[in-house]
Amino acid sequence: MEHGLTEKTNTRLDELWTRQAQAQSGGGQSRIDQQHAKGKMTARERIAALLDPDTFQELQPFTLEHPTDADVIPGEGVVTGFGQIQGRTVCVYAQDFTVYGGSVSLAHARKITQLQGLALRNGVPIIGLLDSGGARIQEGVTSLHGYGEIFSNNVITSGVVPQIAVMMGPCAGGASYSPALTDFIIMVDKTSTMYITGPDVIKSVTGENVDHESLGGAHVHATTSGVAHFMAEDETRALSLVRRLLSYLPANNVENPPGLPVDAAVPPADPARLNTLIPDDPNAPYDMRAVLDGVVDRGSFFEVHAGWARNVIVGFARLVGQAVGIVAQQPLEKAGVIDIDASDKIARFVRFCDAFNLPLITFVDSPGFLPGVAQEYGGIIRHGAKIIYAYVSATVPKISVVTRKAYGGAYIVMSSKSIGADLHLAWPSAEIAVMGPEAAVNVLNRREIAADADPEARRAALVQAYRETHATPYYAAERGILDNVIEPAQTRATLIAALRMLREQLRSKPPKKHGIMPV
Repeated sequence: MEHGLTEKTNTRLDELWTRQAQAQSGGGQSRIDQQHAKGKMTARERIAALLDPDTFQELQPFTLEHPTDADVIPGEGVVTGFGQIQGRTVCVYAQDFTVYGGSVSLAHARKITQLQGLALRNGVPIIGLLDSGGARIQEGVTSLHGYGEIFSNNVITSGVVPQIAVMMGPCAGGASYSPALTDFIIMVDKTSTMYITGPDVIKSVTGENVDHESLGGAHVHATTSGVAHFMAEDETRALSLVRRLLSYLPANNVENPPGLPVDAAVPPADPARLNTLIPDDPNAPYDMRAVLDGVVDRGSFFEVHAGWARNVIVGFARLVGQAVGIVAQQPLEKAGVIDIDASDKIARFVRFCDAFNLPLITFVDSPGFLPGVAQEYGGIIRHGAKIIYAYVSATVPKISVVTRKAYGGAYIVMSSKSIGADLHLAWPSAEIAVMGPEAAVNVLNRREIAADADPEARRAALVQAYRETHATPYYAAERGILDNVIEPAQTRATLIAALRMLREQLRSKPPKKHGIMPV
């Protein structure tokens, strides 16, 4: 016998290797070929592409829902385990569409819930690679029970470790609620879908004809519904997004976000151009991304929800290597006005950053909340209140910079000093007031303007006077509402110094179980 192995030992090893090969073969080569023909990887190929080489350790590969059934395939259509991404441990599961269409049995679900528990107890992120036809119909209610256990663990895990769902195939019906309960959803264009009721059901109930892609494809959820945070062209890019996203996040809620060495941070190419970025015309648009490019480490801004509610920008960035969360209005889209979708986008991102110890930097340029019957009927009051709740309850360092317009309620909700900003700054171009100068003059000086021989000239003069007297940032600074008015080119240096000072602050909140967020 080689290496002194006995015949009995050889037999045991042969059985192990046979069982391993059976588990790793999934649904067989023909189904693997079908998966590849759709431009999709297998579950194990996805895990290999996601993790650092040779770090995956599989768990429960031999699980069977019905052990006495000779035709059953080991593993129950999901591959679970742990490995490393950029040297940091993560838990990962990948549904295997080649096995029963990735459908979820109770055993399939419990492989996932046991992995969720492992991630929770050990404080490591959990990543789900989803590709499933839904509940396994022949299992009946036990499959639904399994889904419920997954949902429950999603909620229990929320805010403790990052949860990322990568949609790499179909996800229909109640199954969609598991990714919806995670922190980030990444969808692959053309091959992934999510919806509660499918095209057939919609047609039978409403008579509408709609296909899978237009109902719940990646483009729909990345631009219209806001369900997807990222859209990738293919699976390789989707998995690359996971790796980049995790580079900004701590492993859990008691750790600080990973930092880069200070000497590795590349400063902006020309921060001085921020001094001339704001147009002289207060109604002329400019690109807020140019502000961000002039402030954060070069190439570090990583936008979240880029295609949805584009009047606001949220994402991660670094300042001398330290990860931060960025919230900013975008004057190029709807003049940076706050509407229902923008409210939800801001509030959700602020809550995430607070849960995982990412300082928040807010750049403000908004003329207010979007007026209109549709917004009022849609609950803009309730949605806008979410922003206030998120900022007030956040205990991470909060710094805000007013670059131009900050009117009325929009001024208050965007991390103003009154709702808890640690440092509230403005550029000389800032206009802070109850309402815009034009609207204010129309209210305050309506009769004076009407009586003038040249009403339009009088209105223009009054608007300019209001802008210079009341809307100027110095009006707020003189009253201690702004901490400073700074030169735009000095924004980066000011923020870096502020973060160093705020990093170790202590905060306390009144004892309570939890508040009631206006959801």
